[in-house]
Amino acid sequence: MESGQNLDWETEFNRFEQAISSSPAPIRVRSVIKLSAFANQSPESILTRAIPILAGVLRVSDDPDRSVQAAAAHCLKRIACLGGEFAATMGRCGVIASLLGLLLEAANDNGIVLRRIWVKCLWSLVTFGSSIRIGLARLGGVEIVTRELNTWEDDSSRWCLLEILTALTTIRESRRVLVHNGGLKFLVEAAKVGNFASRERACHAIGLIGVTRRCRRLLVEAGVVPALVDLFRDGDEKGKLLAGNALGIIAAQSEYIRPVTEAGSIPLYVELLSGGDPMGKDIAEDVFCILAVAEGNAVLIAEQLVRILREGDNESKFAASDVLWDLAGYRHSVSVIRDSGAIPLLVGLVRDGSLEFRERISGAISQLCYNENDREVFSESGMIPILIEWLGDESEELRDNAAEALINFSEDREHYGRVREALSHPVIRSMQSRLARIRASHEHLVRSMRRVTIEHLARDPYLP
Repeated sequence: MESGQNLDWETEFNRFEQAISSSPAPIRVRSVIKLSAFANQSPESILTRAIPILAGVLRVSDDPDRSVQAAAAHCLKRIACLGGEFAATMGRCGVIASLLGLLLEAANDNGIVLRRIWVKCLWSLVTFGSSIRIGLARLGGVEIVTRELNTWEDDSSRWCLLEILTALTTIRESRRVLVHNGGLKFLVEAAKVGNFASRERACHAIGLIGVTRRCRRLLVEAGVVPALVDLFRDGDEKGKLLAGNALGIIAAQSEYIRPVTEAGSIPLYVELLSGGDPMGKDIAEDVFCILAVAEGNAVLIAEQLVRILREGDNESKFAASDVLWDLAGYRHSVSVIRDSGAIPLLVGLVRDGSLEFRERISGAISQLCYNENDREVFSESGMIPILIEWLGDESEELRDNAAEALINFSEDREHYGRVREALSHPVIRSMQSRLARIRASHEHLVRSMRRVTIEHLARDPYLP
């Protein structure tokens, strides 16, 4: 072939158009192959004008062995992969419907080679033309792709089908169809293989689908936990966030906490907590609260948090203190936090740190002070004088957290003498009134709920 730089593109296009319209099949195949070879050199206008012609070949052909259609599909794939609006133009020309019809026909004839060609062309359109995914879904794309995956063994084109599937799961209705036709196993498979963009789409879909108990069970049975952990470990920044979030959704069902933990997820969430992405820190904090329901996990998490408090940067230390604050509400975590050595580290941070440190960590300290044993450790670490000093600080958040902690210290006989004079401080009196109102409101709510009986609920006409 001559160099594309020496071609008269208008003349070549006219020859191509004439060959397709009136020449025998072998000449049509050669004309389409020539266009494919020069696709990346051809002017955009030439390719745009060629697409409807190729779409027509794909739609109707008198060639019994489908060689012309196969060449057209290959050429369309080459053009679609150039990006731009080519894929969208193909969608408007009916290429999607033609490919789905050819796939159905090839499946009935067991035409493996042709099926590979149709699938790869379809993959290029879905990958480079995100706007046509809705059209593909409406034409039954999910059902056809899952049927193909069910009938094909390992093949060089299987990953194309999986990537088409993950592209379709960006559409809500496609996710619903996938659940009902038993295709979740393929979504899990897609999270393991293919390029990162496709694996991340699979993770995102898993997170959206996994919010219901039934779907979580189906996903776990399909092996979703190791698949997500692999992407969590090896993925890029976006992949780690999506995998970590989806894994947390799976762990939200208590029976799956153990498999999520045993798969090695805790160190990965520690890495997320220590990273620079605020969303990653939020995800890790939420999931730690779920995993810490199991006491053994709480011990492992506390050990990692202590390491962060010793070695991490400021933001990581803030995040670690927030997790300790959350864990303080768990009955079994009280002794875990105390034994981990975290409390002296917190005291050291607020003693030597900035105002931001004191404000961010004081909340965790006030929460931990609700436990008598933790108060003892705080007292031994020199926290009481610091709390009394904070009562006069300019920061309202710092004053309130100090007052709440000191009120708890006043309940201990051995500490009352050290905080007695501070109890008359206006900040503490205001906090005592506020806490009394909160307790009264809570007690009222509990009494009200006790009055509600099954009979009351049965008589309520607004309940379904």
